[in-house]
Amino acid sequence: MNVKQSSQWQDANIRYLMASIAVIEQILSSYIAEPENFLSSLKVEQARLELRAAASAMPYPPALQELTIGFNLSDFERDVLLLCAGMELQQNFDALCADAQGDGQLNYPTFNLAMSALAAPHWNAISPDRPLRRWQLIEVGRGKTITRSALRINERILHYLMGVDCLDEAFKGTIEPVSLSGEMVRSRRMPLSGSHSTIASQIATLWSKNWVQQQSDFSLDSLPITDYPLPIVQLCGDEVESKLAIAFTACELSGIKLAAISTRVIPTVTAELNNLILLWQREGKLSKSALLLDCDVLESEAGEKENAIAQLIANITSPIIITTRDRRKPAKRPFITFDIHPPTKQEQHQIWQNALGEIAPLLHGQVEVLVEQFNLNAPTIYAVCEEIISQNPEKIETSFTDGLAAQQTSEINPPAAISNQLWDICRAQSRPRLDDLAQRISPAASWDDLVLPETARQTLREIVAHVRQRTKVYEQWGFASKGGRGLGISALFAGTSGTGKTMSSEVLAGELQLDLYRIDLSSVVSKYIGETEKNLRRVFDAAEAGATILLFDEADAIFGKRSDVKDSHDRYANMEVSYLLQRMESYQGLAILTTNLKDSLDTAFLRRIRFVVKYGFPDAKDRAKIWERIFPKNTPTEGLDFVKLARLNVAGGNIRNIALNAAFMAADAGEPVMMKHLSIAARTEYVKLERTLTDAEIKGWESS
Repeated sequence: MNVKQSSQWQDANIRYLMASIAVIEQILSSYIAEPENFLSSLKVEQARLELRAAASAMPYPPALQELTIGFNLSDFERDVLLLCAGMELQQNFDALCADAQGDGQLNYPTFNLAMSALAAPHWNAISPDRPLRRWQLIEVGRGKTITRSALRINERILHYLMGVDCLDEAFKGTIEPVSLSGEMVRSRRMPLSGSHSTIASQIATLWSKNWVQQQSDFSLDSLPITDYPLPIVQLCGDEVESKLAIAFTACELSGIKLAAISTRVIPTVTAELNNLILLWQREGKLSKSALLLDCDVLESEAGEKENAIAQLIANITSPIIITTRDRRKPAKRPFITFDIHPPTKQEQHQIWQNALGEIAPLLHGQVEVLVEQFNLNAPTIYAVCEEIISQNPEKIETSFTDGLAAQQTSEINPPAAISNQLWDICRAQSRPRLDDLAQRISPAASWDDLVLPETARQTLREIVAHVRQRTKVYEQWGFASKGGRGLGISALFAGTSGTGKTMSSEVLAGELQLDLYRIDLSSVVSKYIGETEKNLRRVFDAAEAGATILLFDEADAIFGKRSDVKDSHDRYANMEVSYLLQRMESYQGLAILTTNLKDSLDTAFLRRIRFVVKYGFPDAKDRAKIWERIFPKNTPTEGLDFVKLARLNVAGGNIRNIALNAAFMAADAGEPVMMKHLSIAARTEYVKLERTLTDAEIKGWESS
């Protein structure tokens, strides 16, 4: 427990503060009654004895003492602060100020009163360079003269002296404390993964060593040790939650608090920025806090915003942790950078065991399956476990009791309902946010809906096996140790439109119980240099959690043959393709590319594709199978001749359109779907295809 959160310290601190104010109060009373020897009057000495008694009762140093030392206040400046605090906390203090100044209008503390009544006065105490005004500990009101203007203690400073732990109200909407709520509650009670825990310890040790160095470098008469610039820590990578957990843990190990500011709200107006920096410097001293600068949301690194960020980093000397996707270049001060990677599969397995606690044996077999498929960090794993436990308390309790009895004789398998629910929660937790670049498709097709040659079906089954067993082969069997290149599971579906490429993707997603995202290439490809790579990076980074199949539909536009470099646009277009090749080689999920013309793809690109499935135009036999399976079970039909329907020389996608249009016509007529409806729908589809429906294709339909 923080010593300032204990009731013993709180009570003793308030007594000490009030005793300190009582000394000032007696000095003013004596100044009024005995102006010649007021500082040594009996009442003043008695008040000082009571102050010493209050000090001896303090279990830890009082807030006033810490503030005096931390801001290097002289005794006179401390007493000026107490004079202003007395105005806030003591009744009739305004009358006392008026009597001491001999002016009923001056019923408030002034610098003239302080210079006249307090011990060891010095004129520069109220100068802008001294702590009282430099750190805005007091505020000088408006008046004809500075010496007769009202002095007022800053609200944050008054709260601090009273032992109240809160951020300055001036930070509202900009700097917020990182509190123990939500994800951070889970982060605090859970151990980080081994590698992340090591980084947190390294940060704490780094700060600790620098504080020790500060104590040896500075004398008691020098600036406070918190004015010595500490190393800036930079956490890089896409693990946003893990970076926050590491920063929070490092602060806990160091015995300091953590507050965060987003780059979005950093002011660019110089006066506002300077005031924010000063107030945070003050806050860092008061609350012993580190500042987390969230650059993960930074979209642009140019202009006034970037200059403001650089100025903030350069001028804050309290501990700073920068979280960012890409490494920032240090300006005036060096950065100590840590690259934050997702937990390894072994670490994820241990995190699952810790998060599940005593019910881990119940879900033992499922944990391996989850680790193989999903790439989750510690906060997400704990969130999943809390959700599954809260939703199934009775089931888990019953299964756990039964499982313990059988643990010695057989392997414990989780109940099917809990197992499926756990998978779905993991799937939802890892679902990427790609609404502006991709469309999530809910798989509706099954293996029975596919009409493909056996060689193509076998290739699809191999894809399923590769996705399911990737962790075993890469990690347990050691293929990943041979290098990260070529570990991506990629497939090319090549064939004309409507031959089953998208349906095959749905079948794979349904079989693997994974999300399928169709990438909107019109949103990904940009005419602006560098933007296409950024969009592709967003797609792959968001999908790295492992529960996503990426479908680049009709990918010829971006995956075409790399051109000869004739101008700058050709060079950057080739860079886009090269970047895509690099990401596909390292992406350990499944990426599917569909194309109408396989020959249009670059051969260098094809070498990096693991699977190629060719979709030929269906013959009459295959078309008949498609017609047999195209109508749902609940659709009423009458007199359909699938052999005759198979004479229509169209692909599966067109067959679906014809069947759907015929169903609408039949429903509107209050009839079952019949050949006459399909005849009209077929003619409509052929018009769309700009083709003529031949007599051979519809021969004998009228008699059906």
